[in-house]
Amino acid sequence: MTTSLRSPTAAPPGSVPQLTPVPDGAADGQRRTAAVRRRELAAFLRSRRERITPDQVGLPPIGRRRTPGLRREEVAQLAGVGVTWYTWLEQGRDINVSEQVLDAVANTLRLDPNERTHLFTLAGVQQETRGARECRAVPEPVHLMLRQLEPLPACVQNARMDLLAFNRSYDLMVGGLTHLEFDDRNSLLRAFLDPATRRRVVDWESAAPRLVAQFRASMAEHVAEPSWKCLVKRLREESPDFERMWNQHEVKAPENLTKTYLHPAVGLLRLDYTHFWLGQRSETRLVTYTPADEETRERLTRLCASKEVPRQTRLSVAGNV
Repeated sequence: MTTSLRSPTAAPPGSVPQLTPVPDGAADGQRRTAAVRRRELAAFLRSRRERITPDQVGLPPIGRRRTPGLRREEVAQLAGVGVTWYTWLEQGRDINVSEQVLDAVANTLRLDPNERTHLFTLAGVQQETRGARECRAVPEPVHLMLRQLEPLPACVQNARMDLLAFNRSYDLMVGGLTHLEFDDRNSLLRAFLDPATRRRVVDWESAAPRLVAQFRASMAEHVAEPSWKCLVKRLREESPDFERMWNQHEVKAPENLTKTYLHPAVGLLRLDYTHFWLGQRSETRLVTYTPADEETRERLTRLCASKEVPRQTRLSVAGNV
């Protein structure tokens, strides 16, 4: 039986990874494949490191640099890993990598969601999706509250306007979220890229600019984060209306107002919505929708008696519908 040298864990800063022999009974083909992936990983990390300048990560310029981008020791420092360990990773050595450490490296290199997935795949590490992490962060008492609020619609949103959790009433009101992938469960995407959602929001012409202005204000704290930049890029490319509103540079704070929906099954719904933040410094909030009149209260009760939530497919481009 042959053995390969493998580091059991990522070494903390300032320490040297300890190599231990590990039995390797893999076939030659598997070993060759693994070696090719490690070489690809090394080249990918190097290319991502070289495109980032020190000022982008808040490092002062020090002397003349022989290579573009960050140095390996700077990436290690910013990611909170050992310099030797990161050097071995970028050299394509056969070392073990944890999800947490790889996530820190991805954040340091400012990888977008596609690049992050590529990094985890090359490293052979199972990646928990952003959606799973975000949704898992919603505590169980909040899920219980959502259920207890029915027939009142309610949802939990983060600052990026992702819908992290919602009750059945909200799902019925907006047209079906359960079957959508997490990346499409976003209020901005639904407002600008889903024609059905746009038709339901009676006051869309005034609500949409307000939504964009609130998002821009929230993004001030997240301007360098790839997931936020990718969302803006997608919306600007696929929605002329969003592009126009985004270029106006309006900013607003979230407000408690009234929204009017035209539901195909029960008719007009006038709802007062209220924001409740889930912590003193939290960007995640519970949003409740209460009837603004008795007709809406009766229609909500009828809507919640429905047995089936409409099934939606992946969002399509709404354009100027």
